[in-house]
Amino acid sequence: MDIDLDGDEDFDSGGSKLTCPGEPLTSAQDYMRGHGTYVENEEVIASVAGTIERVNKLVTVRAVRTRYNAEVGDLVVGRITEVQPRRWKVDANSRQDAVLMLSSVNLPGGVQRRKLESDELQMRTFFEEGDLLVAEVQAFFGDGSMSLHTRSLRYGKLRNGQLVVVPPILVCRLKSHFITLPCGVDLILGLNGYIWVSKHVKQSDREGEEGFDAEAVYSNQNDAIDDFTRIAISHVTNIIRALATRFIPLSDTILLKAYEWIVEQGSDVKDLLQEDIGDALVAGITAIG
Repeated sequence: MDIDLDGDEDFDSGGSKLTCPGEPLTSAQDYMRGHGTYVENEEVIASVAGTIERVNKLVTVRAVRTRYNAEVGDLVVGRITEVQPRRWKVDANSRQDAVLMLSSVNLPGGVQRRKLESDELQMRTFFEEGDLLVAEVQAFFGDGSMSLHTRSLRYGKLRNGQLVVVPPILVCRLKSHFITLPCGVDLILGLNGYIWVSKHVKQSDREGEEGFDAEAVYSNQNDAIDDFTRIAISHVTNIIRALATRFIPLSDTILLKAYEWIVEQGSDVKDLLQEDIGDALVAGITAIG
């Protein structure tokens, strides 16, 4: 049975449908086949498991298990893998490491000042191997690797939290990928499938103009985190894992509903990793929606 691409309001408004290999999608006479599909008996059929996407008359299927394909302007979370002259290599869950140039970061003394030789000698005081950061995709090099920047003071080194890895396809594109939940937890939904769950930081502590506290911005020391916040971070982390295991697309509204459901049920942190509780969570937030 063909999937009705025309009659689905959610699909037309940017929603997504999951499909599996061999499932007929639509008529080959009305639509053109794209990546992840093939034509047989005048029907467009899915060749991979993933989400169906339609642009005008072109139908494609984005595979669930795939590397992240970046676009300029995407927000990503990454890990420093190597310090090189005037640049850092960053693991951003893509086909190859991304690059963060020394000229693309905020340095002490003002965001617009020129980078000096002394800055190059101190690169490890800003980022070193193993550091996590949030950045924006600025451009692409000739070999296809991403060029990142952290010039906004909302970007930069990440502390006071925990990293969760999910398939990139499950992270929805939102107006803002910085989310604050009522429990005092901040979320950064990286479009590359790396999600940062951390203690809440007030906007006034992040933002500034020309000068900023470089020691605080590039510090490797975590702040003191109380027990309530630690438990809240663990709750949110396990919620994300439970939803990702069941291939539920992650957005600000879904995560808020899920946390509210958990609070109502009074579930323990470890309970969320049990199959029956995870299933009940998905059923609960679907009923709320």
